[in-house]
Amino acid sequence: MTAEVEDSAAPLIEHLTELRDRLIKSLVAFVIGMVICYGFATPIFNFLTQPICAALADIGQDCSLQMIKLQEGFFVAIRISFLGGFVLAFPYIGYQLWRFVAPGLYKKEKNAFLPFLLASPAMFILGAAFAFYVIAPMAFHFFLGFQQMAPAAGQTATNGAQAVGKAGVVFHGSVAEYLSLTTKFIVAFGLCFQLPVLLTLMGKAGLVSSAGLRSVRKYSIVGILLLAAIVTPPDVVTQVILFTVVYGLYEVSIWLVARVETKREERLRAEGLWFDDGEEFGDEEFGEDGAVVTDDDEEDE
Repeated sequence: MTAEVEDSAAPLIEHLTELRDRLIKSLVAFVIGMVICYGFATPIFNFLTQPICAALADIGQDCSLQMIKLQEGFFVAIRISFLGGFVLAFPYIGYQLWRFVAPGLYKKEKNAFLPFLLASPAMFILGAAFAFYVIAPMAFHFFLGFQQMAPAAGQTATNGAQAVGKAGVVFHGSVAEYLSLTTKFIVAFGLCFQLPVLLTLMGKAGLVSSAGLRSVRKYSIVGILLLAAIVTPPDVVTQVILFTVVYGLYEVSIWLVARVETKREERLRAEGLWFDDGEEFGDEEFGEDGAVVTDDDEEDE
């Protein structure tokens, strides 16, 4: 018994050692990315301010943001380097994750998992770009619409009387608050665009089905509407755009899961392991997906 415990403990220690090494490599890559992005924090911030500067230019205002606190500029640079470092290091971190997981997968599992590993960052970038170039400008135009200019000294109203009683409300944005709002848009939409990847992967693992996703469509609509209300500003146009995009991704996910199920059925039929409902084959039992349930499957359950 002691020998068996020692034999089982040895592979575990080896896996933990490999995991530690890969985590250290990923952390080093992240730190290197942070250092690189810290050196380019100002150009990166200038790029991130393009939506607000364009919105201010449309209403004839100068693009200027304020440092409310003395240390605010430094912490903004740190936040930019943190986010930028993660973006730069993500391909290497994903590679380390793949190298750790791949040895434990069969060839078919590798071929199934690798496309999702590549599609995930691509969909995140697509969502982030949609937020930056479409949603953020619309949101900033909406927010800036609450400004009102105070009358100039000596200015008269239309009836010739002195213009009084109108306070000036002008945007003097904080550097930290603007960066926080912009990154929230980018991260939120990037995560929303992960929906097809996540649901398709779950469908390939048999955790969800296209029929199940269709049956909860009405609940999904309510959930997407709540998400649009939380993520976007109180602007109906922006909320409708987000709802349309995310709901479209949900329908695309249903189609992708259905394709996965069709390919699985074709493979099982070719192997002689798929039988339609009501069809008998000796004493075999069949699961919900039509595949034969073996004794090993019953033991696993």
